Amino acid sequence: MSMNAGKKGLKGATILLEALEKEGVDLIFGYPGGVLLPLYDALLDSPIRHILARHEQGVVHAADGYARVTGKVGVCLATSGPGATNLVTGIANAYMDSIPLVVLTGQVVTSLLGTDSFQEADITGITIPITKHSYLVKDAREIPRIVKEAFYLAGTGRPGPVLIDLPKDILAMEIEPFPADMYLRGYQVPGKGDSAKIAEVAKALSECHKPVIYAGGGVITAGAGGVLRQLAEKASLPVVTTLMGIGCLPSGHPNLLGMVGMHGTVTANYAVDDCDLLLAVGVRFDDRVTSGLGHKFATKAKIIHIDIDPAEIGKVIRAQIPILGDARLVMEEVLDALAGFEVPQVTDWWESLHAWQNNYPMKYDKDRLTPQMIIESVGELAGEDAIIVTDVGQHQMWAAQFYPIMKSRNFATSGGLGTMGFGLPAAVGAQIARPDNLVVLFTGDGSLQMCIQELATIAQNNLPIKIVLMNNGVLGMVRQWQKMFYDQRFSGIDLHANPDFVKVAEAYGIRGMRIDSLEQVHSAISEAIKHPGAVLLDFTISPDEDVLPIVPPGKPITEMLGR
Repeated sequence: MSMNAGKKGLKGATILLEALEKEGVDLIFGYPGGVLLPLYDALLDSPIRHILARHEQGVVHAADGYARVTGKVGVCLATSGPGATNLVTGIANAYMDSIPLVVLTGQVVTSLLGTDSFQEADITGITIPITKHSYLVKDAREIPRIVKEAFYLAGTGRPGPVLIDLPKDILAMEIEPFPADMYLRGYQVPGKGDSAKIAEVAKALSECHKPVIYAGGGVITAGAGGVLRQLAEKASLPVVTTLMGIGCLPSGHPNLLGMVGMHGTVTANYAVDDCDLLLAVGVRFDDRVTSGLGHKFATKAKIIHIDIDPAEIGKVIRAQIPILGDARLVMEEVLDALAGFEVPQVTDWWESLHAWQNNYPMKYDKDRLTPQMIIESVGELAGEDAIIVTDVGQHQMWAAQFYPIMKSRNFATSGGLGTMGFGLPAAVGAQIARPDNLVVLFTGDGSLQMCIQELATIAQNNLPIKIVLMNNGVLGMVRQWQKMFYDQRFSGIDLHANPDFVKVAEAYGIRGMRIDSLEQVHSAISEAIKHPGAVLLDFTISPDEDVLPIVPPGKPITEMLGR
């Protein structure tokens, strides 16, 4: 029990911290400012740990990384005005990927709201489209209720960020604590699926000949990987995943065909195009998978769509069997219902799938230093418990294609928003959340410089993160598109003024190593993993390395280049 429990006349800041404690919060990622002084003063007397980042974007991405690898609600804190607006990218990133966050922002005193006072910004208004809900606290007595509601909203149903804006006078005000009864009229969390539709799914599965499970981030969120595996194995169902669904089946599982979509495997894309039944679980049929061509996606299939968010069902693709519910609970029901039916006859289907796998393997040149080889080498040496974090760009897609992710919540990447700069602070959050796990960040020289100052956060907190830098001197993914689709007219992609990243790492007290030959790769990675602290491995790669296969813009997923 908190040392202040039972006392009267507590400050709003203390009441806030005690309310956070009741929600199980033991860690906040934050950056202080003037209006937050009452709260930072109260933090000195709180058991809640505060991690100081070096930029507010680092604060929110760290909380996001923490949430991704634990499933718990991440908490971050920033001051008013520019502090709050610097959170916007990270809030949007979490919203797009359905990551549970409670975002605390300081605000000017209530008497100055709306007057354009110093460091005032209408952050609740700014973030309306990118939060599940936002609160502007105007009465300190409401703090316990608002905190309880915010955590419930962030972590239930389809998770997402919730913002609480806290004026300075509310944090400083002394009041008697108030009951924390939630009042969430109209908010409902779907659970089990409609039993009639579950029976329809079991019947459709028993009658199909070319089924595919299409699994997304909702499978990870629901903790449904285990039941998905049972269903896939029982009915011999092939599985394709989205970028966000990576880890729901362990890499190398015989039923796993790989990632589907723009940079998916040939087999996964061909399978989705040719299947007669598509069981879509926790996905949103986004344009990286469908190419934005819903009318040309899985056109031969009866589509079953299981999702917890009613807004996603029918948004892009019309499903013949739509089921609103929790992915784990619904798939458990499907598994039970399947007991009354014949399992699908899929021997011929698997022969076709295996032929595609043999004819179109994921491949690269193994006789020179390539990013794919670097990633596979890390996978061989890091162990199956390693947590992989990526930034955004070519290295992200190579990691998705070639890193052997064995467990749910061991792969953290910015999916929907594609946020360069996410990786370094997200790795901070992941390492603090799971201190006993090896955390490896795959990043590029473009992405790393978006939030490079968080190297100081790594150093200050003695975090043993291993940073694998793919250094090609360009903005690789943009250059690849210009090379392939804009007649090699390269524009705005040259990073020739890059710093010496090894020296930068060393300036922060972090070990740096440069690797520019094939022979150095394994020994450098081994040395980095054994090193007790953080290490930056600067790999020199060619700017002409491409992510393949690739579905050109506006083309269906069967029309891949580089297969």
